[in-house]
Amino acid sequence: MMTDVILVDENDQPTGTMSKLEAHQKGELHRAFSVFIFNDEHEMLLQRRAADKYHSGGLWTNTCCSHPFPGEETATAAVRRLGEEMGFTTDLEFVTSFIYKAELDQGLHEHEFDHVYIGRYNAAPDPDPNEASEWKYMGLDALEQDLAANPERYTVWFRIIFSAVKDRITGAHHED
Repeated sequence: MMTDVILVDENDQPTGTMSKLEAHQKGELHRAFSVFIFNDEHEMLLQRRAADKYHSGGLWTNTCCSHPFPGEETATAAVRRLGEEMGFTTDLEFVTSFIYKAELDQGLHEHEFDHVYIGRYNAAPDPDPNEASEWKYMGLDALEQDLAANPERYTVWFRIIFSAVKDRITGAHHED
């Protein structure tokens, strides 16, 4: 089911709504979020997108990414979607936000004002198989090496986000 996304300007001020598919077809700037979950061994929880997703199917990515519904707070949406996709919720901490653009498969475009959150979780997730076909915890050094050696295994936004906010994510994550 395709839902509407919140169109925003460069200051994250809402300018309207549009269907998610149309926003990705036209490359319209819209609000999104990315969740990075770590365990106590400082490993990141990754998911492999289900093969039949409407774009980027079968690729590895961060724990959860999505869009808030019109009228929904972004932090609330991040917790909600984490539960829907990965089968658990945990407290999330806002880390940063930034704008990025990327070309996807299927003739689609990302142009998102992305809000980045981190959280902790140590158990095995129970992902919705329509969303994620696999999952794994991976150490950051091994992840960074694999991203460099095999970028085609990962979603384009994960490669951008990991590079853009790695220091903020890992810095916030290590502040215990």
